Amino acid sequence: MEKAIEILKKNNYKVTKQRTDLIDYLSKFTVQYVAINDIVNYMRSLYPGMSNNTIYRNLKEFSDIGLVEYQEKNKTLVKYQCDFDHRHHHHFVCKNCGKVTELKACPIEFFTDQLPGYTVEGHAIEVYGLCADCTKKLKA
Repeated sequence: MEKAIEILKKNNYKVTKQRTDLIDYLSKFTVQYVAINDIVNYMRSLYPGMSNNTIYRNLKEFSDIGLVEYQEKNKTLVKYQCDFDHRHHHHFVCKNCGKVTELKACPIEFFTDQLPGYTVEGHAIEVYGLCADCTKKLKA
């Protein structure tokens, strides 16, 4: 929470009660994604008059400054940043339980080496399968 507040201030965003409540809720989702609808429902339970626009705008701003990450294949899922010091990273996502594991290596050079003369402007990599726990349960 302290790091998130620091990032908000550094990026000239006001630290409001609504934003701190949103960050507090999102901080429970560092190893799995949460549906934006669940976030909306939670925030509306605290602030009944809060508009969708306000919630979506805050999530977008949080994404822009690195507080949250959207799932690449599904922009309706979001999770709290798992590594504030290394915003550029990739994930393994368990298709069974939804657990997200940060991948430390970035294979972009493998791809750019195959594209001489090309200009790569960005990339996102998510690997899908079953986590070790789910694999173990499946084999049991």
